[in-house]
Amino acid sequence: MRRFLPRKTGSRQMMVAVVLGALAASPTRASTSAPAAAPSSKAVTDISKYCQTCWRNARLPADRWQDCTQEVFVRLLERVEADKWGSVLADDGSAERREFLRAIDAVKKRTQRARKFAGLSPDLPDARPVNTTAKDDREAVARAAAEVLSPRQRRLLDLTADGWSVPEIARELGTTVERVSDEKYKAVRKLQHCLRVG
Repeated sequence: MRRFLPRKTGSRQMMVAVVLGALAASPTRASTSAPAAAPSSKAVTDISKYCQTCWRNARLPADRWQDCTQEVFVRLLERVEADKWGSVLADDGSAERREFLRAIDAVKKRTQRARKFAGLSPDLPDARPVNTTAKDDREAVARAAAEVLSPRQRRLLDLTADGWSVPEIARELGTTVERVSDEKYKAVRKLQHCLRVG
């Protein structure tokens, strides 16, 4: 019976194959007379798992995790001898461990910086169309409010439009929360009736 590997395991095996292939094609290997030791597939898999955990904890986009892990492997290929990859996860303060942590940190920071979007500079004009309908609607409501609402009701609606909460309005006007809610409801109904929307 043929067994199918889960997708995650398959991608890790692919990562191991890519790293080992890169080592085999590396120019430093071709220039030496004795072949250098390759990292074990366990070391590559363990490093890959460790990287995945780092990317998750750093809240990097999941679709970037494999690319980030690949960048870490490239840095390790450049800076750490392949036969010492098994020791990069040991918490012993070795030079290999420090290089590994530097690689993770550099890749993480570069990815986080790339995620930030730059805003438009203030010298660029706003290309959004002006919503004249909303402006006309506000003017119509203001005219209707001046005609049908009492000064107190207009004040109440102005405070509401400015983002005041009902308890804050009650304190400002020296009344109860219930009274503010009732007056606001009546003011809105008057405006709806005047504008024929309710």
